[in-house]
Amino acid sequence: MIRVAGAPVSFGVFELAPEDGTVLPGPDLIAAALADAGYDGIDLGPVGFLGRGTELSDRLARHRLQLAGGWIDLPFHDDDAYTAAIPVLDDVLDAFIEAGGSTALPTGLPPALPTLAASSTPERMQHPGGGPGLSLDAAGWQRFAANVQRAAERVRNRGFEPTFHHHACTLVETPDEIETFLSLTDVGLTLDSGHLILGGGDPLTGLRDWAGRVNHIHIKDASVATLRRIVAAGGGMREVWAEGAFVALGKGDLDLDGFMSTLLAQEYSGWVVVEQDVIPRPGDPVDQAVTNQIINRKALSTWLP
Repeated sequence: MIRVAGAPVSFGVFELAPEDGTVLPGPDLIAAALADAGYDGIDLGPVGFLGRGTELSDRLARHRLQLAGGWIDLPFHDDDAYTAAIPVLDDVLDAFIEAGGSTALPTGLPPALPTLAASSTPERMQHPGGGPGLSLDAAGWQRFAANVQRAAERVRNRGFEPTFHHHACTLVETPDEIETFLSLTDVGLTLDSGHLILGGGDPLTGLRDWAGRVNHIHIKDASVATLRRIVAAGGGMREVWAEGAFVALGKGDLDLDGFMSTLLAQEYSGWVVVEQDVIPRPGDPVDQAVTNQIINRKALSTWLP
């Protein structure tokens, strides 16, 4: 069973704040727009954006949406910082419970997956796509993997199955880094087509090579030319989002037909979360993001009516 979800990040609502004066849509506008466009689920977004407690569960029910996942970046590379961040993980898991997304609840839709990721570092933030000398050494990888496993155990103890998101400008970004991560942990992988393109990988190759570990999909398109321009100008993580490296499905370097056909042939079961990460600017019309998500949902309708 595959179901399609959307995400607040496609409307500019996520951890990277927009410029002063930018108008962002509220939670009900986003939820209504996704439901009306035919999405079955929604990503959590920043904790509290969709509400907490009954406000969260009531909002999801009102808009006929199921929680699909939720971002939790943690400093796995640093033992002390990871330990200090455990309350952040617990708070997100509390929100998952409040949303009614526990695997123990029969919803008729795929379960929500807490989406672990590596917190960025100053060096990686300034080097989109990675580069020589930026990866962890052997001892660093062992420390990183051990903390991921600790987090995964904590997630499982709350009734959920974790997934791990490789991500631009973090310590798990390139295909080699993803391979190393998979070899050292037992956590499923969120394959993000757009981030894999920007990390120098090929989404179809990743889908085939990591099929046994992929338990969550973030589907987005990305422009390699835009990334190269940003890197050449010395831009970093923020510029990747603000300057439009992530584009509408079918407008970038993703082989959408090949990716979706391969996913269906593998009999993947779970969420496909549509994301078009963007940092809006002052004056950008709010309804443009709504239109974009209608376009993105229609782009998938050949494979996922």
